[in-house]
Amino acid sequence: MYSGALLKSSPPVVRSRSPKGFLQAFAAAVLGLLIAASVSASAAEVQPLEIVTKSGVHVFSVEIAKTDEERATGLMYRKELAEGRGMLFDFSPEQQVSMWMKNTFIPLDMIFIRGDGRILRIAENTEPQSEKIISSGGLAKGVLEVIGGTAKKYGIQPGDRVAHPLFGTR
Repeated sequence: MYSGALLKSSPPVVRSRSPKGFLQAFAAAVLGLLIAASVSASAAEVQPLEIVTKSGVHVFSVEIAKTDEERATGLMYRKELAEGRGMLFDFSPEQQVSMWMKNTFIPLDMIFIRGDGRILRIAENTEPQSEKIISSGGLAKGVLEVIGGTAKKYGIQPGDRVAHPLFGTR
């Protein structure tokens, strides 16, 4: 499962007045901060991506998730995603893809993209923190996650073309 398979939950916080309890609580807090830092830094490479629709060309700045760890973490634990930003998951070669929203706090549009750069399917306004499986519904080479409502706002539809080097364009 992608977008949530690696990190299960935060470590428990121990509340105690003893020095040992304090050290345990401190260690748990530091571990939590390290996990949060690694999540936000996991897909640091940002590239432009264009979607050509009937209403025009829409440009996004996307983080690239190409390793197993980056794909498993995705946009988990983020509290916001700016307009025009997103994450592109590289699933080369084309394959059936299953996603979920576990530990993802914001609604997303998941745009499943075929190897030729054409949009296969769009899962709009996915439910935050849901473990419901969201399937590509066919072979996909990439998945673009953007803030929920983006597809509707820009009229993005299946069949529209995505321009990005992952799909042999740009």
